[in-house]
Amino acid sequence: MSKKTPEPTVSPRERAFLVGVEIFGQAHLLTLEDSLAELTLLADTAGLEVIGELTQKVDRPNAETFIGSGKVEELKALAEETLAQVVIFDNELSPRHQRELQEHLGNSVRVLDRTALILDIFAQHAHTSDGQLQVKLAQYEYYLPRLTGQWTHLARQAGGGGGRSGSVGGVGLRGPGETQLEVDRRSVRHEIAHLKDELEKVRAHRMRYRAQRKRSRIPTVALVGYTNAGKSTLLNRLAKSDVYVADQLFATLDPTTRRVELPGGDQALFTDTVGFIQKLPTTLVAAFRATLEEISEADLLLHMVDISHPNAMNQAEAVQQTLDEIGASHVPIVTVLNKIDRLSNPEAARRTLEHFPQAVAISALTGTGIDDLLEHIRTGLYETFTPILVRLPYQQGQLISLFHDLGQVERMEHGRKGVLMQGRIPGRLVGQFKPWQLKAGEKEKEQEDDPMAE
Repeated sequence: MSKKTPEPTVSPRERAFLVGVEIFGQAHLLTLEDSLAELTLLADTAGLEVIGELTQKVDRPNAETFIGSGKVEELKALAEETLAQVVIFDNELSPRHQRELQEHLGNSVRVLDRTALILDIFAQHAHTSDGQLQVKLAQYEYYLPRLTGQWTHLARQAGGGGGRSGSVGGVGLRGPGETQLEVDRRSVRHEIAHLKDELEKVRAHRMRYRAQRKRSRIPTVALVGYTNAGKSTLLNRLAKSDVYVADQLFATLDPTTRRVELPGGDQALFTDTVGFIQKLPTTLVAAFRATLEEISEADLLLHMVDISHPNAMNQAEAVQQTLDEIGASHVPIVTVLNKIDRLSNPEAARRTLEHFPQAVAISALTGTGIDDLLEHIRTGLYETFTPILVRLPYQQGQLISLFHDLGQVERMEHGRKGVLMQGRIPGRLVGQFKPWQLKAGEKEKEQEDDPMAE
C-alpha cells in the first residue's frame, strides 16, 4: 500500500495584539476604531494574525510608557493570556516609549509601532533595486535612534554581515557596552550616507529620463491614491498590461510606466505610483523622494478614490495632504471615483462627484466609465489652458519654443533679463514654467528697471 504524500506544512503566523490611543486635541482623519481596523489590515498584509486589541483615550501621552501605568499592566496581562508575540501601537512611539514598554512587557513580546509595521510591509513588497534602496534607507533612519543591544543585527548588516563577539543578546555573559553600541551606530550612519549617495544617483537618472520624456512632447499622467484604491487595476485596463494586482494594502511599491492611447490618437505615459495612507511615516516620504518626484513632475494626476470604502472622503483628504507635503499641489488633478461596481446604488457615487472638481465615476474592474475618463484625461492634457505670465531667460530657448508651439501667446517683450511672455498654456505645462512665473506687480517693476523693455 503506497504511502500518502504528506501535505506541506505552513508556518503559523505570529500573533499580534493591537493598541490604539486617542490623544485629546489631536486631529485625525479616521476615528480610533477605523484607524485600528486599518491597522488590522496592515498587520494581515505583514503576515500577522491579530488576536486582540486595547484602546485608551488620554489628555497627553505618558512620558515613559505612552499609555498609563494601569493600561500597561492590563496590556501585559492580555498579552500573556492571548499568547501574543507582537504588540503593535497604532501611534508612532518615541525611542524612550519603545524601550520602557519593552522592559515592562518582557522579552517574550516584541513592541512595534505603526511606522515599523509599514516599513516591514514595504521591505516585503519592494522588488526592484531602487525600491529596496529606498526602503532600506527608511529602515536605517527609523532604527538609528532606537539602536540598543536588541537592534545590533542592523549594524552587522550595514557592515557587510560580519559578526562581532558579544554583540548579540544571549551570546556571551552580557550585552554590548556603550563602546560597542557606538561602533554599531557609526556603522549605521555610514550605511545611511552610502544609501543616500546611491539614491541621489537614482534621482539623477530619473531626472534625465523625465527630461528625455519631456523632449518627446508625450505628456505624463501619474496615478495616485490611497493604498488599495485600484491604481494598478486601472493601469492594466488602460494599457492592456499585467501589472501585479492584489486586494491588499501596498501590493505594489515600485513605479510602473505604460503608454496609453487617448481619444483622437493622442498618447500619454501613465505611471502607477506607491499608495498613500494616513500617518504615512515621514522617513518613508523622505526616502521615497526619487519615486515621489514622478508625481510632482507629472503633467496630470489621476487621484483614485475607492468610493465603496466607508472612509472614502477621509482617505481622499489624506492623499491631498500628502500631495501638498511632497510639493505636487500645483499639478492638475482628475479625481477618479473607482469601484462603483461594489455599490448597491451607483448613483451615490455620481452624487459624490460634486465634491470634487474634474471627477469621473468608474469601475476599473468592469470597464464602466473608462471612455468618459479617457476623454477627461485628453481634455486635461490637451485642451485645458491656464493664464500665465513668465520672464524666461534667453538660455531657456526650449521653453520659449514650447510656449509658441503649444500655448497661446498674447504678449511678448524682449528685455535685458530675458523674454517676458504672457498668454495661456496647457495646464499640464504650468509646472515647467513655474520657476520663472511672475505676478502682475513684478512685471511692472521689472519693466521700469529694464531699459531694453519694449
